[in-house]
Amino acid sequence: MTDADTKLRGRRILVIEDDYLLAQVLIDFLEEAGAEIVGPIGWVEEALAAIDNGEINVDAAVLDVNLHGAKSYPIADALAERSVPFVFATGYGSDALDASYLDHPRCEKPFDQSMLVALLNDILSKKCTAGMRT
Repeated sequence: MTDADTKLRGRRILVIEDDYLLAQVLIDFLEEAGAEIVGPIGWVEEALAAIDNGEINVDAAVLDVNLHGAKSYPIADALAERSVPFVFATGYGSDALDASYLDHPRCEKPFDQSMLVALLNDILSKKCTAGMRT
């Protein structure tokens, strides 16, 4: 097993994606990097209910911007309120994100496994560093 195979070892990653085949590719990529997957969840309401009910205990999330025609910003806000870092996933360019969400990392579809894993590692390391500050 290489270092790339274990970069996310021990990390619980929430997958929010409405396309079944893309969700499966994403899950395979993340599991190859050692992550434990929560989901996938494909609907805004379902994700919000799981987050609000405390059913979701994760280190980070990959969040599709468009879920069955609805923007996933309420999910992004709910995750941010709980200090859960996330990466937006989109098939569109940066102009597809509302201006208030441009500071969050995004990964364009089709997914590049190494880029996605690197983005997740980056946001997770920033969370750990921020958590150590007093």
